[in-house]
Amino acid sequence: MTTAPSDAVRADAAEPTTFPLVLGLDTFGDVTHDDHDRPLSHARTIRNLVEQGVLADQVGVDFFGIGEHHTDDFPLSAADVVLGAIAARTTRIRLGSAVTVLSSDDPVRVFQRYSTLDAISGGRAEVILGRGSSIDSFPLFGYDLSDYEQLFEEKAQLFAELLKGGPVTWEGTMRAPLHNQDVVPHTESGPFPAWIGVGGNPQSVIRAARYGYSLMLAIIGGSPARFAPFSQLFQQALKQLGEAPRPVGVHSPGHVAATDEQARAEFWPRYQEVIRRVARTRGFAVPTKESFLHEIGPHGSLYVGSPETVARKIAANLTVLGANRFELKYGMGGLSHEALMTAIELYGTQVIPRVREMTGAR
Repeated sequence: MTTAPSDAVRADAAEPTTFPLVLGLDTFGDVTHDDHDRPLSHARTIRNLVEQGVLADQVGVDFFGIGEHHTDDFPLSAADVVLGAIAARTTRIRLGSAVTVLSSDDPVRVFQRYSTLDAISGGRAEVILGRGSSIDSFPLFGYDLSDYEQLFEEKAQLFAELLKGGPVTWEGTMRAPLHNQDVVPHTESGPFPAWIGVGGNPQSVIRAARYGYSLMLAIIGGSPARFAPFSQLFQQALKQLGEAPRPVGVHSPGHVAATDEQARAEFWPRYQEVIRRVARTRGFAVPTKESFLHEIGPHGSLYVGSPETVARKIAANLTVLGANRFELKYGMGGLSHEALMTAIELYGTQVIPRVREMTGAR
């Protein structure tokens, strides 16, 4: 079962437990390699990504998200275009960003692009908005990093106004004001679901509640349980604002293969190399084999293993975090397209049914 088009923005749901369980996949469009471990072109990687999205629809995945990046390793700078291609070849899967870096984009253009995707897909679009943990887009589009916080605050506020529909009047300091402006295209069935991605900032949690977004917890390291207070803070903030509960989702990386041993062997060397590269600019600690084994264990944030191993960990952490949605960030730079297609098939045909069984969700 997937969320209705307005589940993530409506404030009239009864309790968090009434939200349907949603199990999705996210990707950053990591450059894949061929059988000789040679990187494929950006164009081939993007075409392969379309095939992966189509397969996700066929095997029963609820949501397929693409995260915006602007680097040689992650050439997904126009996620909405790729999602449109997937939408034209699918019928049921929901499609969206994971995330859109709103700080370095224009809220009106983001709204227009995803309203267009909503039209193409027949009402299956969603958007997850983020401040941008990867800052490559800021110099690329001429934004000053000293405005990092203010950019997102104002743009998140404007985007919330756009979601309400109808003419928009808004004024801030980081872009030109809007005066009774009609923004097209109009959506057919009310606002599409909109989320704010949070990586550990309480202010972002409060912002999501205040502006009417749902909450997506990006958990990429350490114990997932440490994010439980953010779920609680979110629902408490909604209550204080006089709003009903809203959905909470979780986004975490991982890889599914036939056995635990195969999944670890395929994922570990790629994971170590990718984190080593980004550590130079992001300040990450380079993983050791010991730290990796901890992260794929019951108290870590990586979901790597057989379908049963991954399903058990997802089910356990959904309960711990009070969440009704999980999105596995599948893939890692250097893995093959074939390995990713196998992971998607296993996730849809084995992991998802097992999680539903363990959580009692239909």
